[in-house]
Amino acid sequence: MKQRKILITGASVAGPTLAYWLARQGMDVTVVERAAEFRDGGQTIDVRGAGKIVAQRMGLESAIRAKTTHEHGITFVDERNRTKAQIGVEAYDGNGPIAELEILRGELAKLLIEHSRDKVEYRFGDSIAALEEQADGVQVRFEQGSVAMFDLVIAAEGVGSHTRKLVFGDEVKRRSFDLYTAYFTIPRGPGDAHQMRWFNAPGGLCVCLRPDNLGTTRALLSFQEPPRGYEKLPLAQQKQLLKEKFKGLGWETPRILAALDDTPDLYFDQISQVKMARWSKGRIALVGDAAYCASPISGMGTSLGMCGAYVLAGELGRHDSHTEAFAAYEKIMRPYVDQAQDVPTFAPRLASPHSRTGIAIGHALLRMADTPIFKPLLAKFLAPKADALALPEYQMAGASERAA
Repeated sequence: MKQRKILITGASVAGPTLAYWLARQGMDVTVVERAAEFRDGGQTIDVRGAGKIVAQRMGLESAIRAKTTHEHGITFVDERNRTKAQIGVEAYDGNGPIAELEILRGELAKLLIEHSRDKVEYRFGDSIAALEEQADGVQVRFEQGSVAMFDLVIAAEGVGSHTRKLVFGDEVKRRSFDLYTAYFTIPRGPGDAHQMRWFNAPGGLCVCLRPDNLGTTRALLSFQEPPRGYEKLPLAQQKQLLKEKFKGLGWETPRILAALDDTPDLYFDQISQVKMARWSKGRIALVGDAAYCASPISGMGTSLGMCGAYVLAGELGRHDSHTEAFAAYEKIMRPYVDQAQDVPTFAPRLASPHSRTGIAIGHALLRMADTPIFKPLLAKFLAPKADALALPEYQMAGASERAA
């Protein structure tokens, strides 16, 4: 196996996972992250199915479990906070809408970085300004001015990946769900417990509160509308837009809107999927959301990122040719990605009906979610397709045992 010098862009979940496994393969790994320092917090994500197996092979399952949000399930409420339906974490064997391992994005990223830092160089406050593929590597010019050569460059960035744009141009296709969602942190209130509380209002509006393990509460606001470019508005205008969209609603909505002005971490975007005809070009490849974001609706983003990182690193260790490694990575991951992205376009309307009658029908169906008759049917919408990938086992550099 040839040792390679590899640059990874992005230090969220897929990037540090990839860095860990590449280092285990004996690679020389650098991770560059645009943010000036580690970004803590973020919305709640889950580690499930094949993604959980990757965490186990990294020896991180216990550490993740210790940092979970301790979310016990979902309670669907009306404007007077009356319970209309409930789904516990045990539903669908822990693979329902709330998984066994629910953790804040920042908490998981921190664990992954700490787990790989001894063998990986992390550079915060920098990013790729330009890159040029040459016969024997990729020359990278960084925003901070330095220039370096790498054998390979792998973008593990988000949906709007800057590096993907530099390399693939307009090859990316975005499948929109005509849905906008805002995530942010607010002070914990007396009614915030260990259940996610979900409130629907007519017009396809959704307001949610989720517990965390840091003494605060995570708020979510979503509304259905075709892409309008709202995500490109200045922060102050985004907050004003949300106040206008959700003004006059009951339940905890006034409290949530009042906390918008002081929230430190508003993330607001249109919900969409990333679809790419190819995940590599020459010596440059994509992993995680930059390559195949399935959207938060799928419930599969974290597992896709961790599994893709594991497989990509393993195939780069198995093949001397990066071209063969990239092809093998795509062959293994493409069916899993296709299944994870098999989310109906009408999913937001099912989750947030537009009429009071639709909301009432939805609550009635949810009350039957665990009955023998309706459970198999509702599982198609409530249980993400997390176990569809049989993870290969890869030989680690300098070790006789396999990674299982």
